[in-house]
Amino acid sequence: MNRRSLYRRTRTPLAALAAASVGAALLITTVGPASASTSAASSTQVATASKPTVVLVHGAWADGSSWNGVITRLENQGYHVVAPPNPLRGVSSDAAYLADYLKTINGPIVLAGHSYGGMVITNAALGNPNVKALVYIDAFIPAKGQSAGQIATSKPGSVTEQDPATVFNFVPFPGAPAGDADLYLKPEVVSSSFAQDLSTEQQNQIVATQRPLEASAVTEESGDPAWQTIPSWALIGRQDKIIPAAAQEDTAKVAHSTVEQINSSHLSLVSHPGAVADLINTAARATS
Repeated sequence: MNRRSLYRRTRTPLAALAAASVGAALLITTVGPASASTSAASSTQVATASKPTVVLVHGAWADGSSWNGVITRLENQGYHVVAPPNPLRGVSSDAAYLADYLKTINGPIVLAGHSYGGMVITNAALGNPNVKALVYIDAFIPAKGQSAGQIATSKPGSVTEQDPATVFNFVPFPGAPAGDADLYLKPEVVSSSFAQDLSTEQQNQIVATQRPLEASAVTEESGDPAWQTIPSWALIGRQDKIIPAAAQEDTAKVAHSTVEQINSSHLSLVSHPGAVADLINTAARATS
């Protein structure tokens, strides 16, 4: 099988590329330090209750832990944060999974997605009135009918333009449709094009723990975009070699996203978690 144009072929799937008891209350009132501690905890709970829930959706070749630095910062600001798993099986099925998860959250939501997670949040948020803001972090911001592969190769500079055999390891999985496979990034691609601004130790951890993307997800077209009715923000890494900055800028313009840029790789959520948390906080405050 010719794998030389995974992101551009469309004939086959491989063609492509998240109340204390009364007794306890009485005890607290009789012990000074405990009372002070409890007062601080109550203050945090009140602050959290006054803010939206932040839902973070990871992309391909990652899991929820990629958001760890961002989660710590947002929680310190009083947000309740969750990072559910993204199955990475396909845009429509992943979006359906996330949409069901979002329905279990009461109150307003700020929904952020990294990379392929942008494809997912764009579809999962559609029709959910609780989602008040969409935040795209080095992410795909698809219009209806666009695929991740089309966006990634719409401007020069993506490593995915190369022969797929030099970018990915193709791994079979049970029940895969004919021609489909799981895509894993080759170690050298992680270090040169995916996480080039991280330490060697971090890069090695990514290689060892990456979760694969089903190849057919790369060419699956997006549905009606939630950004048509939900305001959006985008953080664009100028050194992104997965989704070139110019491609992100084009899609952000179509979505009328508020854009900020940062000098980072595709993994700004790991290398610059403060900037990511700040943008999410900005979106939350703007839509509260």
